[in-house]
Amino acid sequence: MNNLHFALRQLRKAPVFTVTALATVAICLGANLAIFAVINSILLRPLPFPNADRLVTIYNTYPKAGVENDGSSITNYYERRGNIPAFESLSMYMERAETVGDPGSMQQEEIVRISPEFFNTLGVSPAIGRNFTDEETDPHKNVIILTDAFWRQNFNSDPNVLGRDTRINGIPRKIVGVLPPAFRFLSSEARVFLPIKSGMEERGPKARHSGGGVTHMIARLKPGATIAEAQAQIDAHNAAVEEDNPEAKMMAEAGFRSLVRPLHAEHVRSIRPTLLLMQAGVFFLLLIGAVNLVNLLLIRASGRAKEMAIRRSMGASRVHVVRQVMIETVLLTFVGGLLGLAVGAWGIRLFEVLGADRLPLGAHIAFDGWLASIGLAGAVVLGVVIAVPIAWFNLSSHLAQALQSESRTGTISRAAQRLRHGFIVAQIALAFVLLAGAALLGLSLKKAMAVSPGFRSDHVLTGECTVSWDLQRERVGIADRLLESIRQQPGIAATGTITNIPLTGDSGKTAVTPKGYVPPPGQSVHGHYSYAVHGDYFSALGIHLREGRFLTSADSHRAERVCVVDEDLARRYWPRSGGGGALGQRIALGDEKDDAQLFTVVGVVGAVKQAALTEAQGQGAVYLPYAYRDKESIFVVTRTSQRPEAFAETLRKLVRAAHPALAVDNICSMDTRIADSLITRRSPALLAGIFAGVALLLAAIGTYGVLSYAVAQRRREIGIRMALGAQRGQIGAQFLSLGLRLLTAGTILGLIGAGLAGRAMQGVLFDVPTLHLATLFSTVLVISVVSLVACLIPARRATKVDPMIALRAE
Repeated sequence: MNNLHFALRQLRKAPVFTVTALATVAICLGANLAIFAVINSILLRPLPFPNADRLVTIYNTYPKAGVENDGSSITNYYERRGNIPAFESLSMYMERAETVGDPGSMQQEEIVRISPEFFNTLGVSPAIGRNFTDEETDPHKNVIILTDAFWRQNFNSDPNVLGRDTRINGIPRKIVGVLPPAFRFLSSEARVFLPIKSGMEERGPKARHSGGGVTHMIARLKPGATIAEAQAQIDAHNAAVEEDNPEAKMMAEAGFRSLVRPLHAEHVRSIRPTLLLMQAGVFFLLLIGAVNLVNLLLIRASGRAKEMAIRRSMGASRVHVVRQVMIETVLLTFVGGLLGLAVGAWGIRLFEVLGADRLPLGAHIAFDGWLASIGLAGAVVLGVVIAVPIAWFNLSSHLAQALQSESRTGTISRAAQRLRHGFIVAQIALAFVLLAGAALLGLSLKKAMAVSPGFRSDHVLTGECTVSWDLQRERVGIADRLLESIRQQPGIAATGTITNIPLTGDSGKTAVTPKGYVPPPGQSVHGHYSYAVHGDYFSALGIHLREGRFLTSADSHRAERVCVVDEDLARRYWPRSGGGGALGQRIALGDEKDDAQLFTVVGVVGAVKQAALTEAQGQGAVYLPYAYRDKESIFVVTRTSQRPEAFAETLRKLVRAAHPALAVDNICSMDTRIADSLITRRSPALLAGIFAGVALLLAAIGTYGVLSYAVAQRRREIGIRMALGAQRGQIGAQFLSLGLRLLTAGTILGLIGAGLAGRAMQGVLFDVPTLHLATLFSTVLVISVVSLVACLIPARRATKVDPMIALRAE
């Protein structure tokens, strides 16, 4: 207890040092806690299901056809169910927006359609009621399972809710179950679940490869079964069912395979490299802070060298000295850790503002007691680690030299001096790596933002509507009425619809084959984006016409089957004419062989970035008239002369007026969609910039502190030299030279580290090389300026030493 009281008194006697040290620990530890909270919630924490490590997902891939993940088909589900020994349970699901509520007051919500075993596969049972049955997958059965939140909000927690109805897409659905309060499936915001309905045709062999990235399959492994065993069984099963498939050769050429992957790992795969990169960045920041703190403590220990020597000469043991140092440093880092908890909690709020809740599993991010305990334990460990060099310094000092220090030169041992200088070099090098990494992320973001999306995003409002299956026969007429009512509004330049708006992340593709096309040896039929449009979609989004004409609403009312392709697809199949030979060509979608079902190309439009701004060139897209694509979800695209958001409420009213069973949601401007698509690049770049700024500040403080202490320690020597005729410029140059040597060594190590960091970051960078010379030069310049300023102040102070005062002080 006496040691603790003594440590507190020592810290109170040096308020500037204490505040600086506490702020350093709080910022560095808090930043690590905030990032770790995200990583823990998204990457480390198991999914909230029993034995979640046994949950896997299975998806079809056709890499040679340009389709990496096509989901799974309904046929896959029915063929595999009960036929894969490694699976205890198999199920499927699909997520989409549908309308909820009574006509006239409908709202569009995310809904998950599932197979009967879905909740059993997850290991979850309804809190009230039961799961779906196989009989309820019949198209004529209408049942529903609610989440606890939906039940409480819409049925006032009625315990007798079973058997009551709620309307989805205008159809009454009988409630058969209510889920537990804590249930949430992955990142879905769905509050109601419906069974996946299908007929015999959708379950047959012809639909085996029709996943389209919409239907997903999950399974639970049997106890003791491995993913490798499941993969081997899936491969064998695919080979068996494909034997009689006339398209088997084409699928083999496309590289078809069904992959079995851990559900959790696959769900967060896209964001994992970015999160690990951010954790590495804040760990570097923690290292810089620790090095900075060690230097400050070494300087402080040098000033207390005589005190420690006196205590040792009076009988204090080495254990006593080490214990005293340990208590002081651990107390310092523990209090800093407490402050760091507040910084970490604030950091999580910052992440929410930056859109962390839109990351996979991002809604689960929380700062809880377990994380706080990790932070405080880390603070204690940090204190112990930092105490080691301080204790070594105190124990390695010569007692006689320390006791006589005030009557001698006031210098320190070369070992201690080298240690401090080494820490400064390390600090500069780490700051260099962090700053260079932040610059690469910023450059990557800048290049992504400079990519042309292939359309004009200004003054464009978009919204998503659901046209239920019961309205599919009327869909063209409904779209006609809706678009006509929008056109009549003041300030509307053009309006249209499409089954998928660019940059929503939908990467589903369809096989496209021009008539008479034979893939070159070693290649297969390729998958391309395929959408249905209506009205003046191309004009509304500002997509350029390269040749021919646009599709219009009239094409949905004609018997002639026509389509428009983009320039990437045209160049791929008709390269000799630069893509200009596409007009009049006929193409087939999927496995269509009937000439009467082919589409004639009547126009070529500019290529559009569909899934992401950073997607590879040459994806290719086909646009069909709306009448030929019976998809429930459509996006309304409107170009207006006013601010897009100002038209949102009018759009809602017009959608309801077009049909009482319609609702519109997900309304935002196209500029907002572009900005949201870049959130996984913008937020890391911003955070890395903040971390780099803090690292620069810490490096400057460390350099300034060491050189200032060197000037103070050699004050008497400076006075003697100046009394003997040394010029002030010579004195200043000596200390400036020391700073430059440290800067040079740190920069060299930093350049090596930046090269290694650039190589490790390639997976998250866009169009940026590992070694970007302009970025490295800028980093050298910034580090040099900051370090030189930190060096010049102590060097200038050395030139201001008055010889008489310095000699008299001794």
